[in-house]
Amino acid sequence: MRQHSLFQPLKLGRYDLKNRLVLPPLTRQRSGPGDVATALMARYYGQRATAGFMISEGSQIEPRGQGYAWTPGIYSPAQIEGWRHVTAAVHEKGGIIFAQLWHVGRVSHTALQPQGGAPVAPSAIPAKKVKAFIETAPGAGTLVEPSTPRALTVAEIKELVALYAQAARNAISAGFDGVEIHAANGYLVNQFISAHANHREDEYGGSLQNRLRFLREIVQAVSDAVGADRLGVRFTPLFTSTDQDRVYIGLVEDDPHETYIEAINVLEEAGVAYVSIAEADWDNAPDLPEAFRQEVRRTFSGRIIYAGRYTAERGARLVEAGLADLIAIGRPFIANPDLPERLQNGWALNAVNPATLYGGAEAGFTDYPTYAESGLAVRPEIHGITS
Repeated sequence: MRQHSLFQPLKLGRYDLKNRLVLPPLTRQRSGPGDVATALMARYYGQRATAGFMISEGSQIEPRGQGYAWTPGIYSPAQIEGWRHVTAAVHEKGGIIFAQLWHVGRVSHTALQPQGGAPVAPSAIPAKKVKAFIETAPGAGTLVEPSTPRALTVAEIKELVALYAQAARNAISAGFDGVEIHAANGYLVNQFISAHANHREDEYGGSLQNRLRFLREIVQAVSDAVGADRLGVRFTPLFTSTDQDRVYIGLVEDDPHETYIEAINVLEEAGVAYVSIAEADWDNAPDLPEAFRQEVRRTFSGRIIYAGRYTAERGARLVEAGLADLIAIGRPFIANPDLPERLQNGWALNAVNPATLYGGAEAGFTDYPTYAESGLAVRPEIHGITS
């Protein structure tokens, strides 16, 4: 089906986007030794550069920020160089790509931490209903319960703020067009925001404004480093925990509306380019309340991205209602490198293979065919069309 509104150009910060379809951050666990982005990853992102806007998979800003083996970093010279090949592949195809800056906080394991230390978090509260992933042999690994974290000192929090800013500078050096702060899915920034994970009694805990302090300081530091018009932030404002096995995707606050509208106020005050809102994406997940969507639009003057099992039709309705500017479509983009063209023309989609989502090599990563490669595309000469 042709969804006209999704194929209109749009200004995002300093960039002109060719359409409103987003490749969202999708963890694929294909990095090489030293958590370096590979040539295979460059091919993967280059294949999908017809998206109007792209955000890289989460990249840890420091060694303690890793919660899953084989995910890339953005803190070492080798990692910066690896990402340069990715951004070059995207830019060669005319794409725009931001790097997602990631720190998992307590969602980690001692096996992933420097010198086998405890993961770091706002408070020494173990993460529940979630797993970390550790390597057990070359190319093999297993899911494990996260280790009990230790609480960060105030001095360490200040150091982390500086690490986010340095990671943003590293991303720009690697050729990224901007950065996204990962403040969603129960990871470090989300842990500070949440009253369930943050039991601090200093200036970083207690009241909502105190729990937002870490976010506010990171946003300011990254804005100072690379420009607010090259910055976005991702949240997961869950309003229900009816599916108990999926609570880990974000922490459900006592008043999620107030919590996340105040968090979005932080972004508005800083003038960042966009807010990305990742919705629940499991079967029969509830929609966000309409009142919340309306309040997000009233609160935030930048661009708004929604992600979460969106079809082109559902996304177009949100854009046409004025509640969204861009729509992120994840798993279909994994299986369809030419997704925008397929959606615009109403062509059939490849199905994603769940068995190859994480880890491995080409299979389920760079070997999904475009519509033309699938042999389904109509040959021009059949219809008398000349190039």
